[in-house]
Amino acid sequence: MEEMNDGEALLKKKYYENCPGCKVDKAKELKTDVSFRNLLNIWMVVLCSALPISSLLPYQYFMVRDFNIAEREEDINAYAGYVGSAFMLGRSLTSIPWGIVADRYGRKPVAIVGIISVIIFNTLFGLSTSFWMAVSTRFFLGSLNGLLGPMKAYCSEIFREEKQALGLSTFSAAWGMGLIIGPALGGYLAQPTKKYPHIFSKGSFWDKFPYFLPSVIISAFAVAVAIACIWLPETLHNHPLGDQSTKDVEALLGDQSTNDVEALETGSKRKDRDKIIQKDENLFRNWPLMSSIVVYCIFSLHDIAYQEVFSLWAVSPRRLGGLNFTTDNVGDVLAISGFSLIVYQLCIYPSLERAFGPVRFARVSGVLSIPLLQSYPFIAMLSGITQYLVINIASLLKNLLRVTIITGLFLIQNRAVEQHQRGAANGIAMTGMSIFKTIGPAGGGALLAWSQKRMHAFFLPGTHMVFFILNVAGGLGVLLMFTPFLTEKKKTPSKQLH
Repeated sequence: MEEMNDGEALLKKKYYENCPGCKVDKAKELKTDVSFRNLLNIWMVVLCSALPISSLLPYQYFMVRDFNIAEREEDINAYAGYVGSAFMLGRSLTSIPWGIVADRYGRKPVAIVGIISVIIFNTLFGLSTSFWMAVSTRFFLGSLNGLLGPMKAYCSEIFREEKQALGLSTFSAAWGMGLIIGPALGGYLAQPTKKYPHIFSKGSFWDKFPYFLPSVIISAFAVAVAIACIWLPETLHNHPLGDQSTKDVEALLGDQSTNDVEALETGSKRKDRDKIIQKDENLFRNWPLMSSIVVYCIFSLHDIAYQEVFSLWAVSPRRLGGLNFTTDNVGDVLAISGFSLIVYQLCIYPSLERAFGPVRFARVSGVLSIPLLQSYPFIAMLSGITQYLVINIASLLKNLLRVTIITGLFLIQNRAVEQHQRGAANGIAMTGMSIFKTIGPAGGGALLAWSQKRMHAFFLPGTHMVFFILNVAGGLGVLLMFTPFLTEKKKTPSKQLH
């Protein structure tokens, strides 16, 4: 066994036998390659959370129409937006508390509670018989599903530092896939008695609850994920020093000598070392964190409004500037985009992120999104196979650009804080994002309804206006990604003792 000098021994990390976080850190130190099991864990949990958020997009127009709450056809989109906003409102109220719970009790318990909430309230949503029942179940689903923030922290903790981009890319890819598979399930499985009359007979249970089938399929998947989470590794440390090593102390002490560091490791000064390491930074004064959260919130508003507008616009009649798609057509478009996200996030994005950096890569993606999105009303003027092919290409590119921006902001946020505050930091990000996403669906639905009432206006007629307003939000996000607003936390170079 190769001998280590005093400096190397000093920098060697101490592991605690009964600490789950130490077990994870030790495994990371011993194994340099990426664990497929850890990637699969992240994929399943995040996908389980994303599916119920997006599965209603293709059929929410028809679901609200069946509730008979809208007086005019143009008002259906506005009510559909309220159903989408209910989930985000609930999540905005509880994301910070869930983040604090994750920092105190672990990422795993929060993930399990969130998955159980999917099983219960997503199933009840599929059984909704009124507008207010649909809104209530979505609100409670958002309130109790607080796993996304802790899972973002988990992604940066379960992998070595050089593999964190892959971990967060997996998170984004799973999230993106959920936003694609969910609508595909909703599109193909909603109203089964109309689409598959030879399997689901008219007048049966499935005819009374036409939107239950996609919900129960997702809930069944959530049951399987909840069972799998029993073996989910916990990354949170349960001892006073967290996962900090002597190297962290050395960085905090600056140019002090090896003897000074050793003195902190022994005797009465060990308590001082604990205080140094465990002193909590005021997260609201952490500008790299807060600036990235602000930009993240703006793009979250843009994204959820886009998703809401796209699904409602696609099924709207051509006389209102829509594509006149069926729920199957919408599911097809979103599913095609989803498969490309898997390859991009797992195989292409990590290399491009290392080459260009998360911020620069996100800026370019934001700029390219603007002309792409403004082309959508012109795509509606096409017809037949040409329209179908062009909208698939546009949707695919839009999703790739979107996930590039979001993943880059995830990396900045998680690198801006230490582990013992990462759950709370992601809780703040999730709260801000959820507040903006509460506005997004309702605002997007209302904007689309308004734009469809001005089809013959002189300035930006019809749906040209709603996509222009989406681009205003996206353009603001791009501007804020430049310095001096958005900054990355600089790493403190640790001294090498030899």
